[in-house]
Amino acid sequence: MTEAVLTTSNARAPFFARYNASPIQALALAAVALFLIAFLIVPLVRVILVAFTDEGRFSLVHFGDFLRTSLLRDAFWNSIYVASMTVVVASLIAVPLATILARFRFPGAALIHTLGVVPLVMPPFVGAVAMQLIFGRNGSINLLLNDWFGFRIPFMEGLNGVIFVEALHYFPFILLNLSASLSNIDSAMEESAQNLGARGFTLFSRIVFPLAMPGYVAGAALVFVKVFDDLATPLLLNVTSMLAPQAYLKITTVGVADPMGYVISVIMIVCSLGAMLLSALVLRGRDFSTTQRGGGGLSRRRLGRLGNALAIAFVVVTLLIVLSPHIGIFLLSIATVWSFAMLPDAYTLQHYVTVYREAAPMIGNTMLYCGLAGLIDIVLGATLAYVVLRTRLPGRRLVEQVAMSAVAIPGLVLGIGLLRTYYDVKLPISGESLATFWFMLVIAYAVRRLPYALSAATAALQQLHVSLEEAAESLGAGKLRVLSRIVVPLMTGGLLAGFVTSFATAAVELSATLLLVARAPDAPLSYGIYVYMQSAAGRGPGAALGVIAVVVVSIATYAAYKIAERERGLKSREVF
Repeated sequence: MTEAVLTTSNARAPFFARYNASPIQALALAAVALFLIAFLIVPLVRVILVAFTDEGRFSLVHFGDFLRTSLLRDAFWNSIYVASMTVVVASLIAVPLATILARFRFPGAALIHTLGVVPLVMPPFVGAVAMQLIFGRNGSINLLLNDWFGFRIPFMEGLNGVIFVEALHYFPFILLNLSASLSNIDSAMEESAQNLGARGFTLFSRIVFPLAMPGYVAGAALVFVKVFDDLATPLLLNVTSMLAPQAYLKITTVGVADPMGYVISVIMIVCSLGAMLLSALVLRGRDFSTTQRGGGGLSRRRLGRLGNALAIAFVVVTLLIVLSPHIGIFLLSIATVWSFAMLPDAYTLQHYVTVYREAAPMIGNTMLYCGLAGLIDIVLGATLAYVVLRTRLPGRRLVEQVAMSAVAIPGLVLGIGLLRTYYDVKLPISGESLATFWFMLVIAYAVRRLPYALSAATAALQQLHVSLEEAAESLGAGKLRVLSRIVVPLMTGGLLAGFVTSFATAAVELSATLLLVARAPDAPLSYGIYVYMQSAAGRGPGAALGVIAVVVVSIATYAAYKIAERERGLKSREVF
């Protein structure tokens, strides 16, 4: 018996040694894979199977029903239209702003660049109602236009409102990516074009912008996908003739057995992946390389007095528009009455008192759910990053790719999949459905935010040389001791940044939340904002909750930035 055990042990040792791994690392990889299979792969497969089956057989009948239903056909084209036009409007904001900041020197440029990213801190659904009070038919701007010039502009009418709100929120994706591309352009190429007579718009359209195309396309594709998948903003603006609202309404009104919600989910996934593929095809076969490493950036020049005034005027007006949701949501949170008027009639803090009395559990739930989701992401992300970078176990790259793909899955689709998969699974004591148990919200948040934690953990581990671990092992430390005393402490900064990022983005998740919350006591902050905003009387408390959400996300975002900066500073001191 003893000889048999030794023989088995000796047979196992070469197997794991071949892949530079231990049995514990193999089990860790298997655990991460099982988590992804249970809460990402299986729910998505269930969604696809329901869409493509009828009475247990493969069928396209549900897609035929989709095409025959005029409401759903219109919803599809409306979603394409809204996503495309949002890219156009966002480009009209981001491209001039990025060009001005990249090409010219003028006072306050750094502050302007920072403020240009602020809209990402507040989810679009939070400021949607406040935007109606500012840009709606009877909002502040249109009241002024009507009094002065006798006409109104339909900023917030129907699909226009969705486009306007989404563009003001998501344009920083284009701004950030385009700015990075502009900073990497070889200044010699611009100078050569100028020597050949290119000036002004010709120089920009024929030389500068084509060289920065990768950054622009990446940002535009991201904006398209985000808008196409968004559920909360159309719902709050009472626009239901789009795919995401239609899928939500099918599931919540007809039930999880209705196949049309699953058909819409499959179409949403295909369109999102198609947008990313199209962006890759646009850039394929084209050379954007520069002769210098890093490019050197565009040559920046100072503006004269008139140029400074014009540039600052454009930037200030643009920033006032893009920051208007923040201004509006704050004013709404302290307004007694704000209707058919330029500004609120009076101001009060009563809405915050109401939130404290009625919605305090929602804030606590948000901290609990997002904290647990961030912790799960850090554990899974760090585990997977370590197995991928420190072992040669087969399948590790596949698991990594599956984990990273979660960022492209709409929250609505994941929520529908989780409902379909676990709705009939009952908890042993309470008999409650597992799909509507509050911990399923934690799982949904964790799955969609896992790519952020995985990226942060991978970056941190890549900066940790394997020789440090080998030195500790040569002194007799076991794998677990090396991990706990060497690896994890040195990765702390990256792990904290990943945790904070996961926490901040999960705090304002609404698509999956609307589907998975079954009881008011289990509701988080984002759900409370949506419910309050459904009635005129609740808009004040809803706005107060929105301000709290913005503050929470802002603090978390700032903390992630400071942690990352501190880590970069420490790495720089180590190098020098």
